[in-house]
Amino acid sequence: MSTSTRDKRSLDYALRSGIAGGVAGCVAKTVVAPLDRVKILFQASNPDFQKYAGSWSGAYKAGRAIYRDGGVRGLLQGHSATLLRIFPYAGIKFMAYDQWRALLMPDSAHETNVRRFTAGALAGLTSVTFTYPLELIRVRMAFQSRTHTRPTFLSAMMNIYHENARTGHRPPRQYTPSPARTLFQRFPVLKFYRGFTVTMVGMVPYAGTAFLTWDFLRAHFYPSTHDRTTPSAAANLLIGALSGALAQTASYPFEVVRRRMQVGGLTSPGRWLGWGEVVRAIWRGGPGGGASGSGMGGTGGMNANGPALRVGGWRGFYVGLGIGYLKIVPMTAVSFMVWQWAKGVLDV
Repeated sequence: MSTSTRDKRSLDYALRSGIAGGVAGCVAKTVVAPLDRVKILFQASNPDFQKYAGSWSGAYKAGRAIYRDGGVRGLLQGHSATLLRIFPYAGIKFMAYDQWRALLMPDSAHETNVRRFTAGALAGLTSVTFTYPLELIRVRMAFQSRTHTRPTFLSAMMNIYHENARTGHRPPRQYTPSPARTLFQRFPVLKFYRGFTVTMVGMVPYAGTAFLTWDFLRAHFYPSTHDRTTPSAAANLLIGALSGALAQTASYPFEVVRRRMQVGGLTSPGRWLGWGEVVRAIWRGGPGGGASGSGMGGTGGMNANGPALRVGGWRGFYVGLGIGYLKIVPMTAVSFMVWQWAKGVLDV
């Protein structure tokens, strides 16, 4: 059955589109896995790597330090969790985009930039809703740097589940009991949703901008073959790269806040870090949410390697943006290109 006759609203089309998207996501994430780990360490203000943040050469130096300590496996730490997450995440995202696009733009007369943005944003929100716990586990695995044993997916999951319930745990002096702690104890599954709200908000500009740019450029340069696999692989690669660059710029501050909230169980045990607290900490140039001097890197920005670089003000919301471009641009380019290739192979 050809793509021209296959019903885009059918289950068969949705499953094929989802498989194509899942494959595309896995290939793209594998290409940029080392950069992804460095970016997480920068965004979450890991005290061992803060001294590298703030410069283009810092990403290379951080990667070299990771390789020196853990080899290739160190650079790929957390990648197993990434692959477990990215296949359903990318699969649902691309499948949902095809479905939302068909619903919002059934014909060319309905193709507007607002509808393109909306379809992309809804696709991103759909995928995040179903796969967020896997994303949190992946971030925790990548964040760990002071351990001789590489964290596994299962160990990271169990650590999150049992946070704040370990025998002998002593909360910091400035800690006061909060409803969040009680909620965590009663419903441990909520620990897997740290940073969920900011992720959902940040996904709107990210996925919306990415799919808007992708759809608009393909419609502009290939008007007679739009939504087909006719554009060359190089063209899809270039359009995907531009889509990724614009999407990263639009959503990056939300991503920085999200990373800080996701590692909140490590930096501020027993507490649910809210938006306002994390935003204020980033603006001050602190290592995380909570009071100054608490959590990781809590000795006034000092660590075993000397004073850690602190980036505050509006620049704090763009820490790691350079490496973000190095990661997102090729990743988005590869994912869109492979998605189109896989759809051709699967006849969708």
